[in-house]
Amino acid sequence: MTPTKAARLIPAGLLALSAVPVIAGAVRAAELTGDAAITPDNARFFAAPAPVLLHIAGVTVYSVLGAFQFAPGFRRRRPAWHRAAGRVLVPAGLVAALAGLWMTLFSDLPAGDTGLLTVFRLAAGSAMAGSLVLGLAAILRRDVARHRAWMIRAYALGMGAGTQAVVLSAWYAATGADAHAVTRALLQGLAWGVNLAVAEWAIRRTARRQPVGGADQPFGGAERSAADS
Repeated sequence: MTPTKAARLIPAGLLALSAVPVIAGAVRAAELTGDAAITPDNARFFAAPAPVLLHIAGVTVYSVLGAFQFAPGFRRRRPAWHRAAGRVLVPAGLVAALAGLWMTLFSDLPAGDTGLLTVFRLAAGSAMAGSLVLGLAAILRRDVARHRAWMIRAYALGMGAGTQAVVLSAWYAATGADAHAVTRALLQGLAWGVNLAVAEWAIRRTARRQPVGGADQPFGGAERSAADS
């Protein structure tokens, strides 16, 4: 497979990875806005639906729209779209991260979601929000390379739920049993770690192979024009 063909598959892979959380979010949103019965499993969502719906909307926009920032041909053909998408992605990502932090801190979480998993969620949500802020600050300074790197890290953290679905499914396929609380927390933390490791590899690989601000870079190229506007 040529590098060009491989690059074209990246957005498709990211969309596939986001499918599980996006679909699950849509089901939850329909439940909260419809006539679904309140049960012990969903009572905490009905108790404070606003941050849940904000998180779902933010994650959906961020994961789906963000995938196309990794399509080099699409960015070249539609530079204006690329710039406009960047302006949507930052607030959508911040809404997703901050609403997720609110739910972690203030929702009545089930016993299996407390402890270590809470620590991981707080760390990932804070790091995602911080990366978005640092990425925005970098492009305001016209530092395209750092902007691109922070945005890739933020997207990797935002895609954690998709990788977690894959990791937990692999665990169940291998063991035939659901993971207990500590193991599940470690597996979910591992998923975020894998995403960040891939992000750092992509950042370094792109920096070696392409000039700073090149049009074929994820979250790159068009940002310089965005800073000028």
